[in-house]
Amino acid sequence: MSNDTETTIVRGTGNVFADLGYPDAETHLLKAGLVSRLQDVISERKLTQVEAASRMGVSQPDVSRLLKGQFRDISVERLMRMLTRLGCDVEIVVRQHGRRAKPEDTIHLQAASA
Repeated sequence: MSNDTETTIVRGTGNVFADLGYPDAETHLLKAGLVSRLQDVISERKLTQVEAASRMGVSQPDVSRLLKGQFRDISVERLMRMLTRLGCDVEIVVRQHGRRAKPEDTIHLQAASA
């Protein structure tokens, strides 16, 4: 049996959302990274979804949806707030492309007090 079809391999951009043609792919990638970190923190701390939801200020079904990748309707700001409520500090660095960040380029979001 011969296979006459050729396979073409295309290197991705590093952003699966852009490769799939999603509008606003950079925001999707950012949200996916934040949700991945949320999942890591929940796992590291061995929290149930109910415990995580209580700390994050959302419902357990919301946590379940997030961890299943359904986060399109949740803002980046809200995801960062959830991380701080789980005791994480979040830093945002805004700098000129190709330049090293200076201390004043970083915005700090402190973990919420328990």
